[in-house]
Amino acid sequence: MKNILSKNIIRNSIFWGIMFLYLLSSYWYREHDKTYIITYIGFKVFLQFLLCVTIVYYLIPTFLNKKKQFLFVLLSLIAIYLIQSLYGVVRVYYFASNYPEIYKRMPPYILKDRMVSIIVFIRNITWVLFPTVIFIAIKYYRDQKDLIMLKEQKKTTELNLLKNQLNPHFLFNTLNNLYALALKKSDKTPEVIAKLSEILDYILYQCKDNYVSLDKEIELLENYIALEKVRYGNRVEVNFEKQIKSDVKIAPLILLTFVENAFKHGISQEIDKGFITLTIVASEAEIKFKLKNTKPSLYNSNKKRKSIGMENITKQLDFLYLGAYSLEVNETNKDYSLELILKLNEKI
Repeated sequence: MKNILSKNIIRNSIFWGIMFLYLLSSYWYREHDKTYIITYIGFKVFLQFLLCVTIVYYLIPTFLNKKKQFLFVLLSLIAIYLIQSLYGVVRVYYFASNYPEIYKRMPPYILKDRMVSIIVFIRNITWVLFPTVIFIAIKYYRDQKDLIMLKEQKKTTELNLLKNQLNPHFLFNTLNNLYALALKKSDKTPEVIAKLSEILDYILYQCKDNYVSLDKEIELLENYIALEKVRYGNRVEVNFEKQIKSDVKIAPLILLTFVENAFKHGISQEIDKGFITLTIVASEAEIKFKLKNTKPSLYNSNKKRKSIGMENITKQLDFLYLGAYSLEVNETNKDYSLELILKLNEKI
């Protein structure tokens, strides 16, 4: 909070310093008395500063942002009038008194007439309001830039949270598989540990970016399928077809969750032999992923199949491929199927 406040103070100081120097440079050669010029310009910039602070930090948030446009306009005009009146009073009773030689050369300045003149009011709006308009424009641009940055930070934070939820979810299921093999004292336990080590290395150290190589994701799927084949043995038949025409990238762990759910909700509950068919077709334009798996013969139709992992994947797709993906899920009496299409040219 202190850093933000310090930055705002520095930015505002630079802005008003530039305004002062700009006006000073335009008046510098008009008069020989430099003390008068510095004092006069400093006073005008001070009045502009007062008006800017009043409008930007009070009238806009209090009235304009709350849809009270009439009050905002009315009070802004009153503020401008008061600033102009203060300028006139100080000019007559201070500057004209202390620098009479300068003001003798100027046209008569009748304060009373000027304070009730609409023409003078309108004519003087420019110099009074000019810095405020520039300040508001700069502030609006900076606020919009900060808003975009905050949205991106929020998006990144939420995405990382989803990934952090997904990784333990996958690890929990895999450790359960390993535990089951250990109970059986299976000779394949070392193989499972080796595969799990490769998977964890990928998830923990290579999935930090929003997009990773599709080849790496396919290698991850193959390792995971190998783990599940050890667990289910002849109870499952897996067919995995790949047609990769170019080096493309994909959001990490997206496909893994679909495959994991196919084993968890399809094969694990199937009494007879089950099947899983996967197809990945990738080009520079898109990635097409198809998956079909057995529907358990004793499946409870009232049971919700959508897991935490699937919910997270849907959210990740919305974050990373919003408007550039389609996901179609179908269910029959015998199987589940899904087709995911990722449009790469629109996102990556």
